[in-house]
Amino acid sequence: MPRSWKKVVMGAGAAALLSLAVAQAQDTTSPYPVLTLIGRAVLPADTFSEGPASGAALSETNGRTPPFASQPVQGFSALIPAETEGHWLALQDNGFGAKNNSADVLLRWYEVRPDWEAGTVEVVGFTQLSDPDSLIPFPIVNNDTPDRLLTGQDFDIESFRRLPDGTFYIGEEFGPYLLHVDATGKLLEAPFATPYPEVMAEFARGLDFVQSPEHPDFVDLADQDARRAAANLPGSRGFEGLALNSSGTMLYSMLEGRMTDDTVNGLLIQAFDPATKAYNGDYWFYPLSSATNAIGEMTAINDNEYLVIERDGGQGVDAAFKRVFKVDLTQVGEDGHTLTKTLVADLLAIYDANGLTQPEEGAVGLGPVFKFPFVTIEAVWPVDATTLAIVNDNNYPFSTGRRPGVPDDSEFILIGLTEPLNLGQ
Repeated sequence: MPRSWKKVVMGAGAAALLSLAVAQAQDTTSPYPVLTLIGRAVLPADTFSEGPASGAALSETNGRTPPFASQPVQGFSALIPAETEGHWLALQDNGFGAKNNSADVLLRWYEVRPDWEAGTVEVVGFTQLSDPDSLIPFPIVNNDTPDRLLTGQDFDIESFRRLPDGTFYIGEEFGPYLLHVDATGKLLEAPFATPYPEVMAEFARGLDFVQSPEHPDFVDLADQDARRAAANLPGSRGFEGLALNSSGTMLYSMLEGRMTDDTVNGLLIQAFDPATKAYNGDYWFYPLSSATNAIGEMTAINDNEYLVIERDGGQGVDAAFKRVFKVDLTQVGEDGHTLTKTLVADLLAIYDANGLTQPEEGAVGLGPVFKFPFVTIEAVWPVDATTLAIVNDNNYPFSTGRRPGVPDDSEFILIGLTEPLNLGQ
């Protein structure tokens, strides 16, 4: 991407603030790198796209009364550059957060264009996921329609990557599964189930694969308690991260949570080889900073190093841990599988040295020290060696991290790093 949109003019006050930030970063007792806000563009929460009405299973929330007349453009859970310069592809998750309330949400990725100078985001178009060839081996919402459009009751899509051949792999949570689709969103193969390494067999509850309570194998059980008892992974803890190495030859899937009975290991990362369309047996564990934290994304820096978003469950003034770490798959602990991690960014301590935001009464995190106080932050992309693009998952209409009682917008930000990343192979 061109660097022209990154140009900023710093006034004397902003420069002094940045100097103060640099001085703080040079304090060896402080663990926080200096970050600078260099771009922010906002897509309003109440943004909708063509399609059928949605939200029929919801009740009034934060001043929004469903059902909605069409499809909400929200819940971005992954971000990759589009083929058009300055455009991005943003993957929307299952819809309203659960299987039982998202049957009328169509699964899509949207093409968007942030205007960093104006601070706005244009929705250019979308790609709809579908299974017209009936490759999915279980019933779906649109099972008997010709197009078999996929919905938020079928899958909870949380991460995606484009391969050199132009096809996409998508990580989802209900299985958890990997989905392989073409550039039109059409499923190319049956969903890939998730194996586990032999060392984790003791936590598998006799199942052959990692399976969440929402897995289709458990749909006929009596209730959610029975499904949780049958599964070996907690709900909403499937694939939150999916990285493609910089060579484009290997995918790395990352679970958001540990298997239900596992109190020993970190979060499981496994290597999937697109050439053989199978997991190759390599695995790692990501150590959470707190057992109650979760991860939001895993994105490649090069063939060995990856960015991981780790966050707590707080939002607004209760947000305390929203960070980006770097891991190196060649750097592991004594067990040969547990990764070490290095802090890259604290998203609650970003210096708005250029005055892109102003303090606002009732709002959290606007002004000289900018914060990204959202409960879920699920997309990060290294634009260049010193710039990260990040967007929140706004969980429309539920999350209210920026302004209490008001549904969150989708905020696209660019943050500048003082320590460059080693991009490439």
